This record gives sequence, C-alpha cells and structure tokens, in this order.
Amino acid sequence: MVAGSHARFRPTRRAVLGGIGAFALTTGGVHATTLSPPTIYAPAGRYLGSFQHDPVDKVTIKARRFAGIHYARAERFRAPQPVISAEQAAGGGFGPACPQAGVRYQPQSEDCLFLNVWSPAADSKKARPVMVYFHGGAYATGSVTDPVNDGTNLAAGGDVVVVTVNHRLNALGYLYMPERFPDSGNNGQLDLIVALQWVQRNIASFGGDPGNITVFGQSGGGAKIATLMAMPAAKGLFHKAITMSGQQVTASGPHNATKRMQAFLRALGENVDPATAPIEQLIEALSAIDPVLGGGVYMGPVLDMQHLMRHPFWPDAAPQSNHIPMMLGNTIMETRAFYNPDKPPIAGLTMDNLAERIGPQMRVDIRPDWVVAQFRARYPEARPLELFHRIVTAARSWRGQVEEAEARTKAGPPVADRTFVYQLDFEQAKHTDDIALSFGTVADPTAAQRAMSDRLMDAFVAFARTGNPGWAPYDMAMRKTMIFDEDSRVERDPRKWERELFATVPYIQPGS
Repeated sequence: MVAGSHARFRPTRRAVLGGIGAFALTTGGVHATTLSPPTIYAPAGRYLGSFQHDPVDKVTIKARRFAGIHYARAERFRAPQPVISAEQAAGGGFGPACPQAGVRYQPQSEDCLFLNVWSPAADSKKARPVMVYFHGGAYATGSVTDPVNDGTNLAAGGDVVVVTVNHRLNALGYLYMPERFPDSGNNGQLDLIVALQWVQRNIASFGGDPGNITVFGQSGGGAKIATLMAMPAAKGLFHKAITMSGQQVTASGPHNATKRMQAFLRALGENVDPATAPIEQLIEALSAIDPVLGGGVYMGPVLDMQHLMRHPFWPDAAPQSNHIPMMLGNTIMETRAFYNPDKPPIAGLTMDNLAERIGPQMRVDIRPDWVVAQFRARYPEARPLELFHRIVTAARSWRGQVEEAEARTKAGPPVADRTFVYQLDFEQAKHTDDIALSFGTVADPTAAQRAMSDRLMDAFVAFARTGNPGWAPYDMAMRKTMIFDEDSRVERDPRKWERELFATVPYIQPGS
C-alpha cells in the first residue's frame, strides 16, 4: 500500500514492487522489459496502459498511465453520445486534439472526445481522491496532450488518481444555432459532463473514489468549471472545484451569441452549410470580427435556457453548487503572458502613452488617464511596463475571481466556510505559471521552483482529499488569501487598494 498523501512523497521501489505484483528483480531495479502492460477491467471496457518511470533512474515506476480513452462520440453540432463499451490497445497514445487555429497540438480531429488516467504505481486498499483537469485556451484552443499536463508526478506524489480531458472547442463546441441544432452553444460543456459521467462509472476500477472527485482547470478550464457549477446536468458529478486564473461570472447572452453566429456564417461564406463544410473552412471562419468585442469571434457557453438556465455567478453563486468546497486562484501579473514584447501595446510603451495603451486592454469603462495617475501616485518608483501589467491584471484578469469569491462569501455559511483563495506571486507569476507547478512538470526546475511546486501540489492535494487546502476561508471582512511565494504566507486583503479602485465600475464578463 502506498503510504503518504503529500506532493513530496515519492514511492520507494519496495512500495512499487509490493503493489504491482511479481516481476523480475536485478541490482539495477525493475526492468520494464519484464513487465506486462498494466490492465484495467472497468464497466466501460478493458484498458491496457503503460508504466511511467522515474526520468532520472529510468527504472523506478512512478505511475500507470491509460491514455486515449474514448469516452464519447458526437456528430457535428450535436450532443455527445457516451461510449458505453470499448477496448484500448496496449501502449495507446493520447487521443487527438479538437480542430483549432494553429498547429501546436497534433494530430487534430473532430473525433476528439478522449480522456487520460494516471494512477499511482502501487495498489491501495483505500480508494484514492480523483483530480480531473480541464485545459485552458479560452473555449477556442488547447489540449491536455500538452506535456505540462502530464499526470505522473501529481498522481505519484499526491497518491491520487489524475484524469485529463479533451473536448470540443470553438465553433464545434459553442456555435449557437438553436433552431437547427438544439444543443448547440453548449456542446463543449456537455462533452465535459459526459466525461465526468464516465469517471463516475469507471474510476473505481482505476483505484479512484467516485465519491471524492475534484475538478481543476486553468484559465478557460476554470471558466468551464464555473459554468458547470450552474448546469443542472453536472450536479453531483464532482465534489470540489479549483479554478486557476479562470472564471465565468456570466455566460454569453443568446442575442449576442446569435450575432456571433451570424458573423461566423458570413465569414464561412454564402450558401456554405456549416454542418457539412470542410473543417478547415470552419476554423478559418473563426477569424470573423466579433460584433460585440472586436477581435476574433468569441465562442463560449450560452444562456440557452435549456442546458444553462442562469449565469454561473450572477446575481449570486449558483445555489446548486454552494455545498461544494471551492478554491479560486490567480497570478500576480497575469497579463505578462498575453502580449508580445516586440509589438504594441508593449513595444514603445512610455509614461506618456501608457493611458492610451491601457484603455482598450482594461475591458472596463473607466478613464485611463485617471487610472494611470492613481497608480503612479501609489507606485511612484514603478516603470511603465510594471504599471501596465498591474493595471490591466487588476482591471481585466483579476476582477472575475473577486466577483466569484464575493458571491460565495455573501451566500453565508456554510458556503463561505468552503471558499478559499490563493495568489501566486512566485517569480512575478504570469498567466499559466501555476499549471506546471501544480502538476510537478516544470522543465529543469531550480531548487526554488521545485520547492514551490511541492508547496502548490501539497495544497491542491490536501484540498482534493479534505476540502481544506490548509488556510482560513475567504470572507468579506478579512479576505484572507494564501500568497504562494518563496516566503508563503496568508495575507489579509492583498492588493486591497487595486481591488477597491476597480470596484468603482461594474464588472462585465468578456464574451457576455
């Protein structure tokens, strides 16, 4: 039985050998060539996986991986249909990513409804907590096939079962055409619901506890989780939630979603049927100008009054999920990940043009020159670039998290007692920096990065195990927040001044 439950734990060879069964031993450890692929017999089928070894000694087995599990199939723009019975071949790789702009994730296919499971190397007499990850990329791009989402270290170090999920994105998952396709507008969310249903039915066979499932996700992944918290079909499918720089206070309204559909169809071309057009044409049409926001056309969850019948966190936190412990996090300098330093609005930035540059980036209706004056008075030594990121992070990227934490706190106990907030300050953290830290996948980590990764994984695993990450809940009076840094500590109302400044204008979720 694997002992220990914290991210610093690494299974010994004795524990590994005792848990997996009989195989050849040499002075060099376990020889992978002597092992048969790990096999799981689950209600949905027979799954053959692979052993994941320690990258240093190449011998010690850390986890068992079952990649490319087909959890559902779907016709274009239609609701997913669960795969009830399947058999996975030995050594199977990851399933394809959803078609999207760019070539970062390959292969891509409309048949993209796959998930992956990692379980610790040794068996356990006790069912383990389950951590299910949804990737970021807004609702348009991304894939859990990214190496940063590898679940080996989190599963082995935390003694948990890790699941990562691919689903439909952009127009395939969120284009709103209700008269022709009743489920369209939220199909990407429905994919995630079917994936969670698969987990409920099958995860016990992988050593996981179907009664203790934590969903966690970064950026768009966190927004997807916030939306699921308001979707009746998702009720009861997970028991805790962690959102990492990702929030969905309000969904897209049906009128704006219709305008976006019309803009998309115009870009697709007159008399071109989106249901039969080549996938390349659909992806190209995503470059249509958004009629509400400008920029590329936005696709995201829609208040369709069928699958999503209220906004996730407006006018309050969706009551159906108030019993679920929730941890909300953000990074101190989110927007450092958003801009090319060689292009505007960053290139050529000065104090003289700072107000002009931040105006369209803040996404709130407030006087930019007044904001700059307030920040310059507050941070007189700060350079223009630092002020740019402080202002835009506080105005645009942090607001939604504050709104959600406040909404849960205002619901009163016991909801408020189950709401926890963190802020990642480590190395002036930018958007996405908490992904590798929470998975233990930082490439060539320094000693400080390794320690921070252990600390963050400890908190995530503790929360998944107990519903409490190890610090006090958030409340409106104290706003206690864990600051993850080289000197990690709990602070009362960090960045209070910045929060109060932008609280003078209403928050409107981009894409609403």
